[in-house]
Amino acid sequence: MTDIRSSFAQQGLVRPRDGKILGGVCAGLGRRFGLGPWVSRLLFVLILMVLPGSQLLIYPVLWILMPAEEKATYGVAASQPSPV
Repeated sequence: MTDIRSSFAQQGLVRPRDGKILGGVCAGLGRRFGLGPWVSRLLFVLILMVLPGSQLLIYPVLWILMPAEEKATYGVAASQPSPV
């Protein structure tokens, strides 16, 4: 599970501390793809309307897999060598 979270963190998929409403999943996805949080929320809802009920599965899974911003920055910074 930590491998998946560190992989998400390296790709920029983290749940931010600010701008989140429920878990920060849509805000994190929006930040990763260069969208505002409300635009990403709207797109998330519109896409999931195509597959009714899928939001009950996808959002919680992303909430579990996407690390929180403070944990992600700590994990990434610890794995990278410090500049000397």
